[in-house]
Amino acid sequence: MAVLKCKMCGGTLNINVGDTVAVCEYCETKQTLPKLDDEKRVQLYDRANYFRRENEFDKAMGVYEMILSDAGDDCESYWGIVLCRYGIEYVVDPASGKRIPTVNRAQYTSIFEDENYKKAIQYADSLQREVYEAEAKEIDRIQKGILAISNKEDPFDVFICYKETDALGNRTQDSVYAQDIYYALTKEGFKVFFARITLENKLGSAYEPYIFAALNSAKVMLVVGTSRENLNAVWVKNEWSRYLSLIKNGGDKTIIPVYKDMSPYDMPEEFQYLQSQDMSKIGFLQDLIHGVNKLVGKPAPQVQQISVADGSANKETLLKRIKMFLEDNDFNNAKTYCERVLDNDPENATAYLYSLMVELRVKNVEDLQNVPQPFEDKNSYQKAMRFGDDNMKKMLSSYNEGIKARNELARVEAAYAKAQEKMKKGGTETIYKDAAKLFESISHHRDSAELAKNCYEYAEYARKDALLKYAKSAMERSNYDSALTFLKQIPGWREADQLTKDCHKGIQEKKEKEEKRRREIERRVGEVTKKAPKIVNILLAAGIGSAVISVIIAILSIVLYIINYM
Repeated sequence: MAVLKCKMCGGTLNINVGDTVAVCEYCETKQTLPKLDDEKRVQLYDRANYFRRENEFDKAMGVYEMILSDAGDDCESYWGIVLCRYGIEYVVDPASGKRIPTVNRAQYTSIFEDENYKKAIQYADSLQREVYEAEAKEIDRIQKGILAISNKEDPFDVFICYKETDALGNRTQDSVYAQDIYYALTKEGFKVFFARITLENKLGSAYEPYIFAALNSAKVMLVVGTSRENLNAVWVKNEWSRYLSLIKNGGDKTIIPVYKDMSPYDMPEEFQYLQSQDMSKIGFLQDLIHGVNKLVGKPAPQVQQISVADGSANKETLLKRIKMFLEDNDFNNAKTYCERVLDNDPENATAYLYSLMVELRVKNVEDLQNVPQPFEDKNSYQKAMRFGDDNMKKMLSSYNEGIKARNELARVEAAYAKAQEKMKKGGTETIYKDAAKLFESISHHRDSAELAKNCYEYAEYARKDALLKYAKSAMERSNYDSALTFLKQIPGWREADQLTKDCHKGIQEKKEKEEKRRREIERRVGEVTKKAPKIVNILLAAGIGSAVISVIIAILSIVLYIINYM
């Protein structure tokens, strides 16, 4: 009997030496087995499979190759390399509950043409070959689907590679820097792949076709990082290592590491001989844009590219004058000339575009995307969208939607920060509930939905703590009935149950004390009552008049009354 880890889920497989195929009792996956006649080799298999399950495909491939250096006919190692080359990750299918393959490193080469696959088939026995061929067929089907989608994608100029979230799920500083670079390059007219924005409307399970298309089309990759750990994060490395492979295979591509708050010597070894950019240096962004422009060979778009509906010399001249006025911030003359064009051509889309720029006080068309508020309600915008060509409509709509998205993000971020502040302040049920409602209002953002649940829990804790505090205060005043009113609302909370017992004990002791006091009063009154006739006789014998005796008796009655209610 030998022990090996499952390739799919990592569970323990108890198998007989000589078996070549097994079914995992945990994930119920049928899988091929390596040769188990060497303990060191078994350990290497487990290590390689661990790296592959963690999606560290390059590391896993290195271990498989190490095994092959000693055993060149090992079909399982060749198959392991195939899985790494295509970035195969086995995920649980929600419908069947079984493990199915997903492709994270698509290739133009069919898996059936892969030399390592052919080697695996060559050295496999009949049982292993059946499993390999079935899985290869499924992987080929998935890959064809990826290629079908990616072939429809427009090419990118630049691919920005970065780590989006940290271990706690919070956005990294790398992501913020990368987005600044994205906006700067986009403004210059480059088509940029930036996952946070480019993939925001794509399903998580369908990212690979778009990543694959972008990696293969982009002429430049910018790898943005603030630490060695972030640059070597699994999915970050997965992207830049794939891009390096394209370069090694003859691709006309360039990779540029972009860093901040770290030493360039801490970057991955693969970057040591690459020219990098330090984001903290003055003029970094201008230098980067200049460098990208040289590599891509694509000049930034100019306003002159916008076509004029009427090509007459007079209108062309007027539009050029408007452009010059705008560049000089002479918005009054720009407005006047726009009206002159529209008087002769009321459907001139460019004139409406310039009118919009006048209204929003921007000197360049690209600056429209940076105005503080959306402009869809502006008449000039509506007319430009009505009479403009597809390029103008697409540009203006993109700018307007970008502003809305930016403002919505700012609103959501502000609400998130305010909710976090309230949550941190906490202390009372009301404050926690206010924070929870804020998080609920932006439940789609980050971890707001989870934090809302936490705040409601904290609010409940605060409510119970407050009731416990009121109960303790009432007990200090021996107001046990009031204390019990509070404690009945929080059974089982902290020491509430013990305090409830203490209250009942206090009420009983109070009753016993009052009963004892009542009996003592009755005893005292009885004694005074017995002595009253003697006192009257003594007073009469002393010659005291009946009127005075009456007063004395009255005083005695008052004293007895006071004793009764002490």
